[in-house]
Amino acid sequence: MRYISQMYNFVHTAQVLTARGSPNINAIEVFAMTSVKKFASHADTEEKKVTFEQLSEHAYAYTAEGDPNTGIIIGDDAVLVADTQATPVMAQDVIRRIREVTDKPIKYVLLTHYHAVRVLGASAYNAEQIIASQDTYDLIVERGEQDMKSEIERFPRLFNAVESVPGLTWPTLTFQKKMTLWMGKLEVQILQLGRGHTKGDTVVWLPEEKTLLSGDLVEYGATPYAGDAYFQDWPATLDAIAALKPEKLVPGRGAALKTPQEVADGLAGTRAFVSELYAKVKSGASEGKDLNAIYKDTFATLKPKFGDWVIFDHCMPFDVTRAFDEATQYPDPRIWTAQRDKEMWETLEG
Repeated sequence: MRYISQMYNFVHTAQVLTARGSPNINAIEVFAMTSVKKFASHADTEEKKVTFEQLSEHAYAYTAEGDPNTGIIIGDDAVLVADTQATPVMAQDVIRRIREVTDKPIKYVLLTHYHAVRVLGASAYNAEQIIASQDTYDLIVERGEQDMKSEIERFPRLFNAVESVPGLTWPTLTFQKKMTLWMGKLEVQILQLGRGHTKGDTVVWLPEEKTLLSGDLVEYGATPYAGDAYFQDWPATLDAIAALKPEKLVPGRGAALKTPQEVADGLAGTRAFVSELYAKVKSGASEGKDLNAIYKDTFATLKPKFGDWVIFDHCMPFDVTRAFDEATQYPDPRIWTAQRDKEMWETLEG
């Protein structure tokens, strides 16, 4: 809480300086002074257009041109929200759109994984249960505080009204591998199909409607963030998703996928990025190249194919660093802190 308050005061000071017409300065630039070199995301200050659309009888998608998505399941007697947005204030827009189509209570919040940008808006929903895999719960215990601090500094725009965050989001109900939730007569399967984006990745599956909410295991026209990834496991987890034969899918970022072909394209694109990046990094490591050289080689190799995907420049330093770790000496992701973020960014982008 103290950190969030300090962050709010800092951004507020920047906004005051901007309002007073201080030359050559804006709020994001002042905020970024805590870094030796700004993250690529600090230049991203444009709000995105939100789309709220129905995918199947009970499933809706809240998407925003590559910003983090939220999936909604409206059952017979209640609503489930998968991924909450980054702050309670931002979550209010999701709630407003839900209320345009139903007055059923929002009983369940589902965390597809532990990242702050996905979970810190949870308090706005006043849900009876906050559901997550046990692995996600364990990650919050181990590194939730550090992740919250680093994510807020990485991408200020995505944490609008950060002062409204009451603290970490704690699951109240955990599961291992599979949980079935009956929302009246609607069967909702909550599945942990394997590691990929994180150790605790969870998807929501409506078997009768062939509709899946994937979290960040699948992206569409958006660069997968892989700073906490398991590169060698991720393709197999995508295979497990494909085996369900979803016909509609809400990805972690990017437009909702509304046909079987779009779903296949989303899975294939995510697989290609993850596999090609890891292969390039592993090859460089086996040749004895250092991280800086591998980063430059990998960036140059992937840029022509994936460079137009949302947040490509932002994700690549984190993704290559994690891939290098996995290919050399760290099978499990190291904890990201605000200080480690800055040191890594300056080393690779300075």
